Amino acid sequence: MSLVDDVAKQTLDAIRERGTHRRMRVLAGPQATRMEVDGRDCLLFAGSNYLDLAQHPEVTAAAAEAAEAHGCAAGGSRLITGNLDLHEALEAELAEFIGTEAALVFGTGYMANVGVIPALVGPGDVIVSDRLNHASIIDGARLSRARVEVIGHGDAGALEKVCSETRQAGRRVLLALDGVYSMDGHMPPLREMLSIAKHYDCMTLLDDAHGTGCLGRLGRGSGEHQDVLDLVDVHMGTLGKALGAFGAFVAGSALLRELLVNTARSFIFSCALSPPQVAAARAAVSLVRREPGRRVALQLRAKRLRDGLAAHGVSTAPSETQIVPVVIGDNASTMAVCEDLLERGFYAQGIRFPSVPEGTARLRITPMATHTDAEIDALTRALVEVLERRAPQVLGRTDDAGGVAGVSTAGRAHAGPPPSGV
Repeated sequence: MSLVDDVAKQTLDAIRERGTHRRMRVLAGPQATRMEVDGRDCLLFAGSNYLDLAQHPEVTAAAAEAAEAHGCAAGGSRLITGNLDLHEALEAELAEFIGTEAALVFGTGYMANVGVIPALVGPGDVIVSDRLNHASIIDGARLSRARVEVIGHGDAGALEKVCSETRQAGRRVLLALDGVYSMDGHMPPLREMLSIAKHYDCMTLLDDAHGTGCLGRLGRGSGEHQDVLDLVDVHMGTLGKALGAFGAFVAGSALLRELLVNTARSFIFSCALSPPQVAAARAAVSLVRREPGRRVALQLRAKRLRDGLAAHGVSTAPSETQIVPVVIGDNASTMAVCEDLLERGFYAQGIRFPSVPEGTARLRITPMATHTDAEIDALTRALVEVLERRAPQVLGRTDDAGGVAGVSTAGRAHAGPPPSGV
């Protein structure tokens, strides 16, 4: 055994001992409401193709046409040979869509956050970060080498205290928030928190990966839903979830875009998005703007699922969006429920530490706009039957406090190195 294999075995043995070992499932067919998962035909309730645009005829046709006309690669980074007219057109359309001066496309949402945060703050500055923020915000904060002040989830009082103290000390401050928390399906009190940040002249970053296309009158996301887009300095959205394409974008001022082109390492030192990906994203943005019924249907499907589970005493709190968590608690029971559902023809993935805090393992259920009421109801019946056998403690919960019944969702790892097995 080589030294590399020895290191790998020791680490993997520890991961297995904790009950958090992961493997990749094999899915076949286009991303849709029904797919083949590990060789089994299933209804899919585990993806982020929320609006079912990944296989939309306009999206796939745009990608195919771009491949024929421009090839399958941009040929380099944007600053050398990769800056195509397609990229510039997509960024202009994204800026108009979000309502900002400019936008810049990145390879992924992770690359966007680890690029933009160090571009705005550095040593001597301060980042205020919600303790449940996404790993990409956490890692971007680490790379910036700024001081990170982690506040309790949605804790406006703690935010005001940190902002007041740091601004009095003359430090530059960035508040970073998720628009929709990806493991709980709820939004923070954006009006209150962003207003506090602006009162103390702090910069604001909203990671709206799971809100883009899904929320707001025009599909602009959680910021539009809560009417706070004017308080957001840096708006991050993804192209690979509700928009059914690939990549991510940062929208804001023209000066912000110029800064990122010159300083964001994850942009400068990466190949540009391929022409088919860019064309698919442009078609998807057009569909989001033209077909508001998709996001209405999406939220109705999610509400039907939440209401159906609640009728059986299954809490999905604090979900208020298309992400519907069912917290089970321990890893073994969670994965047993996941596998039993798969055998019945429903794929809803179990999520464990470190993606969620220890002791809060859960199913993360994500209906799509095109699931039918009958399919939602079938999932509800199957899940209740499986819970009765595998995790009866989940049934009959009450949730007077508005959180996940019986379990605290606080405590995602934020400081120090990430646990093995992320």
